[in-house]
Amino acid sequence: MKPGRRIAFDFGDVRIGVAISDPSGVLATPLTTLVNDSTALVQELEKIFDEYQPIYIVVGQPKHLSGQPSAKEIGVAQFVEQIRAITTVPIYGVDERLTTVSASRTLRDQGKDSREARKSVDQVAAAAILESSLNQERIQGQPLNRLL
Repeated sequence: MKPGRRIAFDFGDVRIGVAISDPSGVLATPLTTLVNDSTALVQELEKIFDEYQPIYIVVGQPKHLSGQPSAKEIGVAQFVEQIRAITTVPIYGVDERLTTVSASRTLRDQGKDSREARKSVDQVAAAAILESSLNQERIQGQPLNRLL
């Protein structure tokens, strides 16, 4: 695998979870949760990209359990455009079905109550999205579903 950090986002209307890989692309770790506020969001994204210099970005693609696109995809598309306005690194989409459910279960298993979990569930979901991407990269040589 190519050395360099990868960043993943779990987009939500209120909060956006962020996860980062280590420089070797082995581990996906929750990083932070951003408030989805259009005035501060771009500045926060720029700060993250400047600090970590990702080789690619992954954004969770919301789909219904049937595999059909969801209404949330419009917000994700707008978010991707915001990212494109500030960086030229490749952006990939990864199916995010059930990542938040899985993240909630993981936090509950760690003994976090719902109030504590709410603060980090989006980050943990972003880490699951990134882990999926890293697995695809190991198998295929790159993540699937590049967003053009």
